Amino acid sequence: MLPVVALVGRPNVGKSTLFNALTRSRDALVADMPGVTRDRHYGVCRLGPRPFVVVDTGGLSGSDEGIEGLTAQQVRAAISEANLLVFVVDAREGILPLDASILTELRRSGKPIIVVVNKTDGVDELVALGEFASFGIAETLPMSAAHSRGVDTLVAKALPYLPDDRDDDPALEDQGIRVAIVGRPNAGKSTLINRLLGEDRLIVSDVAGTTRDPIRVPLERDGRRYTLVDTAGVRRRARVEEAVEKFSVIKTLQSIAASQVTIVMIDARENLADQDLTLIGHAIEEGRALVIAVNKWDGMDSYQREQTQKALERRLQFADWAKTVFISALHGSGLRELMKAVIRAHAAATKELSSSELTRTLEKAYEAYQPPLVRGHAPKLRYAHPGGSNPPTIVIHGSRTKHIAPAYRRYLEGFFRKRFRLEGTPVRIDFRDGENPFAGRKNVLTEGQQRRRQRMIRNAKRREK
Repeated sequence: MLPVVALVGRPNVGKSTLFNALTRSRDALVADMPGVTRDRHYGVCRLGPRPFVVVDTGGLSGSDEGIEGLTAQQVRAAISEANLLVFVVDAREGILPLDASILTELRRSGKPIIVVVNKTDGVDELVALGEFASFGIAETLPMSAAHSRGVDTLVAKALPYLPDDRDDDPALEDQGIRVAIVGRPNAGKSTLINRLLGEDRLIVSDVAGTTRDPIRVPLERDGRRYTLVDTAGVRRRARVEEAVEKFSVIKTLQSIAASQVTIVMIDARENLADQDLTLIGHAIEEGRALVIAVNKWDGMDSYQREQTQKALERRLQFADWAKTVFISALHGSGLRELMKAVIRAHAAATKELSSSELTRTLEKAYEAYQPPLVRGHAPKLRYAHPGGSNPPTIVIHGSRTKHIAPAYRRYLEGFFRKRFRLEGTPVRIDFRDGENPFAGRKNVLTEGQQRRRQRMIRNAKRREK
């Protein structure tokens, strides 16, 4: 296992900014307001000779109630699993009573501590370090995380406290199937991940919008590896007011694009909203394999279930190839079927197709139903070959393909899907017209044609004489 370094401190002292600087990423959401980070956020720092895991945590506010209390539980879990604690403080605000309280709790853990005095740009470093020297921590470092100043020094000071574990591949080996779990607020995304893991890895609350950062969680289940990505709930644009929520939505859409399979969670007790359909449409546009999970299925009577199923069938006709699974994330029912659907969708999205099989299938589809005439001529489809995977892309060559109707494109898509059992993934058809070798050469004669023309001219002149 790679050693773990936990970033701990009050809200809004720059822990997420330091996390991004250490991991050379923008994974952690950063905003000039307290309480943005709530769950534990993991990344790998490779700036030094040895990699180590960095854990970004929520700010400790001193309260043990509501969201603040759940955030504190996540922070304490990070402290217990860390090999080194980095206590981040604010040079501009100086020492506050809450800083002393947090340091006391960190000392009780018995773990080594490094104090990082952040936001030293624009202030006298010596004065700031002198004030925080009262903590009695030997390793007290100045830092400007926003400008990555002092990051290399922190890495150099941290490495001697970390065990030399080289068993793991720095690239973290195979991360498995990347699964993004998306949906509206309070659909049960974090509850689902906690249930799959068998532990309270993510904060779960009745308050909508609890999750803000996309949180990546590794999972091994039935011998398979996964990387689950819990995302922020997405609401209609008109109801999104805070800048933090806007950035959360952007990161959710980026998580869909980076995933291999997208699970769209729908609350069975609420009507299928337009926002759910928008998320499904976005996943299809990105070409992601798709599984639809209808959560909170338990507790509904037979009539409610029947009406819900009819509504889903009616409104999801544009994605009828996606598997719909009815689950209860809270009680764990339907999760085995859900993961099987994820595996099948991923297998279909990454299936290797050969040119010969695609061409034979195209010939059968063309014989069964030919495309409509275009100006009295029928488009010709000659052969097909694979154009990529995830999603499966089929390139079809022929003539007059630019005039093929969308209905015929859907027909071919369904024909290929049924022939190769491409369940749970969109299929893209790319038509390409064959080039005319004589295009642009209408007035150019071959050598034989030129000789015959010259003979005809000579014979005509002789007859005239």
